Amino acid sequence: MEPLRELHARNSDAQWFATTHWSVVLLAAQNSAPEAPEALEKLCASYWYPLYAYVRRTGRNVEDAQDLTQEFFARLLAKQYLGLATPERGRFRTFLLSSLKNFLANDWKRSQRQKRGGGIALVPIDAVCGENLYAAEPVDRVDPEILYEKRWASTLLDRALQRLREDYAATERTSLFEELKTFVWGGRSDASYREIAACLGLTEGAVKVAVHRLRHRFRELLRAEIANTVADPQEIDEELRHMIVVIAG
Repeated sequence: MEPLRELHARNSDAQWFATTHWSVVLLAAQNSAPEAPEALEKLCASYWYPLYAYVRRTGRNVEDAQDLTQEFFARLLAKQYLGLATPERGRFRTFLLSSLKNFLANDWKRSQRQKRGGGIALVPIDAVCGENLYAAEPVDRVDPEILYEKRWASTLLDRALQRLREDYAATERTSLFEELKTFVWGGRSDASYREIAACLGLTEGAVKVAVHRLRHRFRELLRAEIANTVADPQEIDEELRHMIVVIAG
C-alpha cells in the first residue's frame, strides 16, 4: 500500500496532475479508453478520506468502514459505476457520493464481506491515518453528507497548501513559507509583520509583498485543484464559492 507521503510527492509532478482531471476520466470512459481506470484511480487516491468519513458517520465500525470504502473503490474502478459518469453529472464529489450511496444501499454487501476487492487494495487507503482523522471530527452527530462536504473542502485546501509548500521548498524558501503560511487563507499571525521581518532579516514592506504573493499563488493552486474535480472549467468559480460556504458553515 503506497504511503500518503509518497502520494504527496507525486502530487508535485505536473505530468501526474495533467492526467488526474475529472474531465479526462469522463472523456476516456466515453471512448472506453484504457486511461480511464488509471486516471480515476489517481483521483480516488486523493479523495478517499471524505468517503471513509461518510461511511463511519453512517454508523459503521472501523473495520466495516475500511472494507466498504475499499470495496466501493474496487467496484468503481472495475467500471461497474464508471459507466454512469457523464458530463451532466458535473462535479467529481457529487458523482462519488451518489455512487457511494447506491453502493451502501445494496443488500448483498453484508454477505459479500469476505470477497471485497479480491484482497487487492486498488486505492491506497491509510487505515490508521483515516481513523486518526476521524477521531478528530466533531463528537456531535453531524449529518454524514455535511461531514463529507466539509472533509472534501478540507482535502482541496490541504492539497493546494501542500503544493504551495513544495513550491517554496523547491526555491529554498521553506522558512519564509513556515512564517507566512497562517496568512494564506486571509488569517492573521500572532506575530506582526514587523516581528516576522526581523526574524527573517527582511523589511516590513518585503514581508507584506511576500504575503500578497503567497496568497495569490495559493489561490492559483486551489483553482487548479478544483479544476481537477469539475467537468467544465466554467464550474470552477461556482465550486470555489461552494467550498468557502462549506468551510465557513
